[in-house]
Amino acid sequence: MVDWLTDHIFKPYPELLIFLTVALGFLVGKLRWKAIGLGAVTGCLIAGLFTGWATNVSVNSTVKAVFFIMFLFALGYKVGPQFFRGLKKDGLPQVVTAVVMCVTGLLVCYGFAKMLGYGTGLGAGLLGGALTQSAVIGVAQDAIGNLPGLSHTQITDQQNLVPVAYAVTYPLGTILCAILCANIFPRMLRTDMKRDSAILAKELDVPSEDPDLGAGYYEVVLRAFNVDAAFLVGRTVEDFEQQQQALGRRIYITRIRRDGQILDHDQRTVVQQGDILAVSALRHDLVEFDARVHIGFEADDIELLGYQTESLHVVVSEQGTIGKTVAQLRAEPVMVGVFIDRIYRSGAEFPYRLSTTIDRGDTLVLSGPKRLVDPAGEAIGKPVPTSFATDMIWVGLGIFLGGCIGIPALTMGGVPISLSTSGGALIMGLVFGWIRGRYPTYGNVPPGAQWFMDTLGLCMFVAIVGINAGPGFSSGLASAGWGLLIWGAVATVVPLFVGVAVGHYVFKIRTPILMGVVAGGQTTTAAIGATNEAAGNQVPVLGYTIPYAVANVLLTIWGAIIVALLA
Repeated sequence: MVDWLTDHIFKPYPELLIFLTVALGFLVGKLRWKAIGLGAVTGCLIAGLFTGWATNVSVNSTVKAVFFIMFLFALGYKVGPQFFRGLKKDGLPQVVTAVVMCVTGLLVCYGFAKMLGYGTGLGAGLLGGALTQSAVIGVAQDAIGNLPGLSHTQITDQQNLVPVAYAVTYPLGTILCAILCANIFPRMLRTDMKRDSAILAKELDVPSEDPDLGAGYYEVVLRAFNVDAAFLVGRTVEDFEQQQQALGRRIYITRIRRDGQILDHDQRTVVQQGDILAVSALRHDLVEFDARVHIGFEADDIELLGYQTESLHVVVSEQGTIGKTVAQLRAEPVMVGVFIDRIYRSGAEFPYRLSTTIDRGDTLVLSGPKRLVDPAGEAIGKPVPTSFATDMIWVGLGIFLGGCIGIPALTMGGVPISLSTSGGALIMGLVFGWIRGRYPTYGNVPPGAQWFMDTLGLCMFVAIVGINAGPGFSSGLASAGWGLLIWGAVATVVPLFVGVAVGHYVFKIRTPILMGVVAGGQTTTAAIGATNEAAGNQVPVLGYTIPYAVANVLLTIWGAIIVALLA
């Protein structure tokens, strides 16, 4: 059956084998144990090695290169704003910790490779798997392809060893990183993660996540009340709202029905007996206020409550907003009746606190009446375009320019060293992502397109790598030996211990945040998931985003560096 499929379908139409491999890879990637899973990328590599071994089909290297360069540009584009933000003073402790971890990982992997006599392929694969950075596969293969003095067969053999070593070391590297960050390191530092994370969340005003609250819970509510209490009669809307603000409550009168007519929000309006008020507030503030006592009975007024609301994503770009805290922004007149639902930083939801400083490039999700949300969005920055169309001029030009700057090579010891077209795409992705953060009217790349280029691009690439390496997987594994698994585990653990030591003893980073820093320095998504689960909240993410951005760039470049060192 396999022979028939290979002869009649896969060899004549290898593109069909790619899609079958990706489907199998995503299926394998769903295998999980608690918060730890193989993930789609590793699943696609394993599936590719299997289908390549079973069919002995090769796929054109140009197809592989297209997906990889697209992935690296998307990676740089996603982490660009956070990468450059990390270079600021307040992010330096996290950056330094991540850099130390990355350098330690490179030195350990290089030392093991030299000691064990590994060539460029196994050495690079060891680095990529042990440090859980999939992009190393492509960068290292490009670097091997540019080595002088090697025949085509030698280059192919070394290139195929990269995914073999990666496939052996990556799963254990991911598991070890997750277990150490979530369980072992906190115990070593004599920390109760749940208790300390809860205390830190309270200190930092991080919104807590109550596991008993389902998806039907809404923090922002809109209610209507009949005015039959003396508390509000004769007072202006502004007077009432300022009084509630002074008490730490966010309660607003958004519209008023008077004598059958609806009056839009005007802070100069004086409340009269018999009015029906539309009140927008945070749920807990309204409960504390006790509207039944201070306003009157609740009313059901469909027209009054039925005005158009909006949830608007706004990229921070206005100078007057940059550098303000969430608390300061909330106090701005333009934010009356407008709420911040979520904040995204570097493409990931960021657990903000009242003292969180808002940076250029952050995305704020505002909610409230459309007539109030739109002006607030304009005062903060630029609304994210609702178009699902990707600005392919921006993407295509970025990849082209990045590839061009990656072509020139320096020579070190007779070995050409270059970023390669893929490394150049990563660098230009960083620059274009940073520009997009500062000037969000340019280069619309909606989340779906980013996912396609980032996740699917990498999965397609590693699937093709696996297919091409599959026929030689058994012989490659035999030449490396299962000792590779042990050395890979050590290479995973050493940088983690170094990162914890630097973060804890040098920079005095609080343990829940330090665990996020260490997970980010190893770019292990499973580790931050397991750490959040152990913490019981999202506090560790506060330490994850900057190291993740920095480590993604450095570890990717290490793929070319280790090839040069071992050549």
